[in-house]
Amino acid sequence: MSVQNLLSFINESPNSYYAVLNMEKNLEMAGFTKLNLQDQWSLEKGGKYFIKLYDTSCIAFHISESIFDEFGFKVITAHTDSPSIKIKPNPDMSFKNYVKLNCEIYGGPILSTWLDRPLSLAGKVALKSKNPLKPNWELVNIKRPIMTIPNLAIHMNREVNKGVELNKQTDMLPIIGLLEDQLEKENYLAKLLAKEIGVDIESIMDFDLYLYPFEDGCKVGAEEEFISAGRLDDLAMVSAGLDALLQSQPKTGVNVLLALDNEEIGSRTKQGADSPAFRMILERICINLGLDRDAFLQTVFNSFMLSADMAHAIHPNRPEKHDPVNQPKMNQGPVIKYNANYKYPTDSTDTSVFESICVNLSIPVQKFVNKSDQLGGSTIGAVNAGQLPIRTVDLGMPMLAMHSTRELIGTKDYDYTVEAFTGFYNL
Repeated sequence: MSVQNLLSFINESPNSYYAVLNMEKNLEMAGFTKLNLQDQWSLEKGGKYFIKLYDTSCIAFHISESIFDEFGFKVITAHTDSPSIKIKPNPDMSFKNYVKLNCEIYGGPILSTWLDRPLSLAGKVALKSKNPLKPNWELVNIKRPIMTIPNLAIHMNREVNKGVELNKQTDMLPIIGLLEDQLEKENYLAKLLAKEIGVDIESIMDFDLYLYPFEDGCKVGAEEEFISAGRLDDLAMVSAGLDALLQSQPKTGVNVLLALDNEEIGSRTKQGADSPAFRMILERICINLGLDRDAFLQTVFNSFMLSADMAHAIHPNRPEKHDPVNQPKMNQGPVIKYNANYKYPTDSTDTSVFESICVNLSIPVQKFVNKSDQLGGSTIGAVNAGQLPIRTVDLGMPMLAMHSTRELIGTKDYDYTVEAFTGFYNL
C-alpha cells in the first residue's frame, strides 16, 4: 500500500507548491492541526501540528505524552523541490507563427530528458488585493499537455548521437501554440492563466510557474521490481517520511518531519535549509511546552536527525563510475552516505544509530561513498548542520537516472525506508 501512496503523492505533486499542498491534505486527514507562524500557539502533550513555510516548505510534528523524559527531537528532513524549468517574466515569444515561452533552468536537470515530451505547467499566481503587503494568490496546475520542447532532427544534426551540448537559452524553450495573427501573442500565457483560474487578466500581478512532464509515475519491470517516475529525488523521501510520521507514535520528545524547498539550488532561501526558520520553530515548540532557552539549547544536543535524500545505485551499464567496493544495489535496503569532506554529515557514531534501527527491524542497509576521482553532490543534512548542531546521518534510497525527468528506484526500497523511518520515530 505504501508504494501506491508514493505514486499518488508524486503524480499529484508537479512541484514544491503542490507537494506541500498534498502534505497538508494528508496531515489534516490524520488529525494534525495547522499553525500559523504569525499567531500565538497553544501546544499540548500528545498534540499533532504542522506549519506551512511560504507555501513550498512544511514542518509537521507530533508531541509525545512524556516530553520531559530524555526530551529531544527526532527529525527526518527531506526536500520538496526537484530540478526543473521555470517560466521567466514576460515569457511570450514568437517565431514565424510559433508561440514559445521564455524559460530558465532551475537546479541541475539532465536537459536532454526534457525534449520531445508532453509538458504542462504548475505553480503559483499572485493577484491584486486591497492590501499591497498581502497579495492574493492562487495555485494553478494545468492538467493537460500544453507544450513540448522539440528536438532537432538527426538530418540537421548528424553528430547528435555522439553527444550534443544543449544551450539553455535557445534549445530549451517550449512551444505552446501556433498563431494565426501576431496580435494573439500579446499576454498569451497570462490569458491562459486567467482562464484557468477564473480571474480577469488585469488582476494577475506575477507568477512562479514550472514546467513538468505530463506523465504519471508507474511500476515497471517483469515483476514490477521498479518505480519509474519524475521527482523521486526527493519526493520519494518526503512521502516516506510522511507515511512514517502518520503511522508512528512517539514515546518521548517530539517527532518532526521537515520538508524544505530549494535544496537543488543551495538552500539559501527563507524557506530553505540554510534559513534560521527551522531553528526558530523548534525553539518556539520548546518555549510553548514550558521550557526556557537554556532547556532548548540542551534539547538540541539530545536530538537526532535523518537527512533523507536519494543515493546512487550501481549502474549496470557504467559500473566504472562507482567506488570499487561500496556499490549499493536496488531493492536491497536504504543507503548510508559517507564523504570525507562532510558533504554528507555522517560519522561512525551516528551511523550506528540508524544501522541499529535497521538491524532490530531486520531491514537490510547499504553504504555509499563516491568514487574518489568522481565529484558528488551534497544534501540538506550538511546545510542543516550549519544552523543546528544536531547529530545527523545522511541516507537515501538507491536510484538510477538521478535528475532525469524519469528516475528509477526499487519497489522494496521504498517499503524498507518507510519501515526504518517508522522505527526511528517509534524510539
